[in-house]
Amino acid sequence: MWLLWGALIFLLLRYFEVGPVAQVSWWWVAGAFAAAFVWFEFIERHLGLERKKAMDEMEAARKARIKRALERDEARRR
Repeated sequence: MWLLWGALIFLLLRYFEVGPVAQVSWWWVAGAFAAAFVWFEFIERHLGLERKKAMDEMEAARKARIKRALERDEARRR
């Protein structure tokens, strides 16, 4: 995600012609977005990062369900 944010900031700096970025070619801006695309489409999949994120989310949801169930059982016992 940091790569996409960096490309977006680079785009804004180039568009508003801020500092030394004003002299940079638009191809560099397109290259930054291309790098973000390659990261999300190929490298992240190859490293298995999207599966890890999904597994972490499922684990968090499972722990939340267990916690709610235990709280419900405790409330019934009272």
